Amino acid sequence: MSMLMPGLRGVLSPVLTPFNADRSPSPARFVNHCRWLLRQGVGLAVFGTNSEANSLTVSEKRALLDTLLDAGLPPERMMPGTGACALPDAIELTRHAVNSGCAGVLMLPPFFYKGVSDEGLFRGFAEVIEAVADARLRVYLYHIPPVAQVGISFDLIERLLMRYPGVIAGIKDSSGDWTHTAALLKEFQSDRFDVFAGTETLLLPTLQNGGAGCITATGNVNAAAIVRLADHWREADAAAQQQRLNDTRAIFQRYPIIAAMKAAIAWQSGDPHWTTMRPPLIELDDAQQHELQQALTQIGFEIEDASTLAADLQETSAA
Repeated sequence: MSMLMPGLRGVLSPVLTPFNADRSPSPARFVNHCRWLLRQGVGLAVFGTNSEANSLTVSEKRALLDTLLDAGLPPERMMPGTGACALPDAIELTRHAVNSGCAGVLMLPPFFYKGVSDEGLFRGFAEVIEAVADARLRVYLYHIPPVAQVGISFDLIERLLMRYPGVIAGIKDSSGDWTHTAALLKEFQSDRFDVFAGTETLLLPTLQNGGAGCITATGNVNAAAIVRLADHWREADAAAQQQRLNDTRAIFQRYPIIAAMKAAIAWQSGDPHWTTMRPPLIELDDAQQHELQQALTQIGFEIEDASTLAADLQETSAA
């Protein structure tokens, strides 16, 4: 029997961070979006890559997490991203997540300096774990070398598991390489350590090989279909479901994916503030938005209950 909470298996999404016109975070939109994800059966990996997390301050992340909790959203369905280049920031965010009752944290390695050793990365993770010093802490390692350019080796995983059993709980593999994910599943997947694919395009083979599920960007817009495959992956049409997910994902990946997802939500919710991003990331231009809408319309794509993703009138007017 798995030691992990049920809320941290299946499908989670790095929750998009909505901004007001002045690029301050929009709490109302954020709460609405997280509620929508939970209704679809998706867990909340807030402050991930697609959350523009590294464009948010520590205080903004703390405030947004507190906003979710104050709104009554369940911390047992949350896996906040708490990794940071500065260890004191990672410690503060991780401690706050644990004290808030979050079921786990998703932790990037310190990623600014390239070519660092496993010893250096081990010390980075170890310092956070030992500073937090809380038996409730569950760390999910975040392997995303295409972006961070600092990866998490198998030797490092093994060393962390030996030193911190029960604390090191799993990994999100955003390598984009099925061979790598398959090797992680073979080597580490167990009742003490869960492997998540970093994209729904690898959801079916991950589940077929004993994995926990996926933590995927496009859960923000295609939640119901991804959850459907996670729930019914043993059924005869699973391969066809997977292909439909891949086709939808491919449309979003024609563009910078965060901007594309925000554009789709703005379009289908009727709330134009959803397109707002923080530099250096920028929104899609008008031609790209039109092309995206056409491509999604052609495959019959629709965000279920999209109107609930808009902010209430009072905040929209204030923004």
